[in-house]
Amino acid sequence: MIRRLFTGMLTFLLAFSLTSNVQAQDYSFSLDKEVVHVYLNDDGTMSLDYNFFFTNDPNGHVIDFVDVGMPTWNYNFNSISADANGVDLGISTDFYGDGPYGFAVDMGGQAIRPGDSGQVHVYVRQVDDIFYDDSDDPNYASVTFSPAYFSTAHGSTDLTVIFHFPPGVTETEPRWHSAPSGFQSEPETGFDNEGRITYSWRNANASGYNQYYFGASFPKSYLPVDAIVVEPPPFVSTPSLSGIIDDLGGVACCGFFGLMFVGAPILGAINERKRKLQYLPPKISIEGHGIKRGLTAVEAGLLLEQPLDKVMTMILFGVVKKNAATVITRDPLKLQLVQPQPEGLHEYEKNFLTAFAAPDLAGQRKALQEMTVGLVKTVSDKMKGFSRKETIEYYKNIMEKAWQQIEAAGTPEVKSQMFEQAMEWTMLDKNYDDRTRRVFTGPVYVPIWWGNYDPSYQSVSAGARVAASGPVQVGGRGAPASVPGASFAASVVGGVQNFSSRVLGNVQSFTSGVTNRTNPPPKPSSSGMSHSGGSSGGSSGGRSCACACACAGCACACAGGGR
Repeated sequence: MIRRLFTGMLTFLLAFSLTSNVQAQDYSFSLDKEVVHVYLNDDGTMSLDYNFFFTNDPNGHVIDFVDVGMPTWNYNFNSISADANGVDLGISTDFYGDGPYGFAVDMGGQAIRPGDSGQVHVYVRQVDDIFYDDSDDPNYASVTFSPAYFSTAHGSTDLTVIFHFPPGVTETEPRWHSAPSGFQSEPETGFDNEGRITYSWRNANASGYNQYYFGASFPKSYLPVDAIVVEPPPFVSTPSLSGIIDDLGGVACCGFFGLMFVGAPILGAINERKRKLQYLPPKISIEGHGIKRGLTAVEAGLLLEQPLDKVMTMILFGVVKKNAATVITRDPLKLQLVQPQPEGLHEYEKNFLTAFAAPDLAGQRKALQEMTVGLVKTVSDKMKGFSRKETIEYYKNIMEKAWQQIEAAGTPEVKSQMFEQAMEWTMLDKNYDDRTRRVFTGPVYVPIWWGNYDPSYQSVSAGARVAASGPVQVGGRGAPASVPGASFAASVVGGVQNFSSRVLGNVQSFTSGVTNRTNPPPKPSSSGMSHSGGSSGGSSGGRSCACACACAGCACACAGGGR
């Protein structure tokens, strides 16, 4: 009797479990459109504003709940609201997602029935612990966000993600991280109705069941000091001898799996990031014979794979020295092109100037990328049949000799003259910033064209030449005058930094856009293993996160959602 009763209960429980699983897996719908506004607030919090547009399949389960995963545990549940068709909806802690944090929107009488469509609006006013240090710049905060996705959805989704930066952030200060595949490499920049700078990404053919990451950085000065998440140090206790012995086996086991599941992905991410900065095509590494002479300093800079912001600054110095352009303002960088253009400009210099004729910053960046792609191909063609290794050593020697001549100059006047002649070559030094500051400590005679590059140096009368301990008005077409070396060095070094932050934005993203065309990653093997995953069905299987990374543009493992 007891056995029969047990068997009956087991059968009932099994049937109930199977019924529940079938019920949980019969949600079938499309996420036609998703728009999410990500507000990065000056109080150190994030606010999320979602608009979901669903179409339920004729044979799908009624969409009676919408699960929304959250990035951290530290969000204000009482700040969440939702509505559909002007009707307020209930918010429940009955979250069926596979991640630890999230909530459910109870559709109630606004449930989307089979064959119907509906819009759901969700607003989360306060999410904390989402800003981290930017590993590329200690003065910047970094945040990476992944919008909600639904593992039970199918078809394409018109996905738009809009970052709203804190009030006061200027147009030239934010930096975007690498965009997901299918989205434009750089976001559209604009202003919202509060005057806040916005970055917008859109893909009309995204997948509502895939996860995408978007990231950006901006100066920490716009956030409270305590808004930056600081990883706590690991807890340290005094272990006993027996505890050490007991833990040895666990350490060995965990170490192996940690290397596989933690170390390997980290190394993979580091290598992938490094690869994106390697913009030279592989064929340029095919060794030939002899040295390729006759490259310009800019072309040699590409051969040495110098950072592209430095290469751009070298070109800028070149066109100003040749009197082809004058810098009107350095922040933001605006050029006035000289007409008619002087003779002897290189093709890349002409394309550089053409890029700055674009009406907006996005157009300038796109044109500069096109110019760089063409320049990389030119260098690649010139290197055919020559030894890359020997050629690199040749141009490194030119750079080192240029520095030695400058350092050995007997007077500030001669030192300044030598530097003016070899400025672009000295920039091939990987320690260019520090070396420039070390060399120029005393008074420096500024080149007569320097006022056309740095508007802060004013013109002096022709023939004026003084050696002074304080700054002197300099520039124009007269003779050079003297300024403190530290001031001059800061102006020279700051040119690279200024070009990076004010023109290129995120240098890694800019370079990645070039690399994708000049040195694209190998195509995946068609015989590779396929993977599948997702939540266990659910009302709408919602997942979302807003990873805050301790680096600029890294990928994060986020809390999931879904039912």
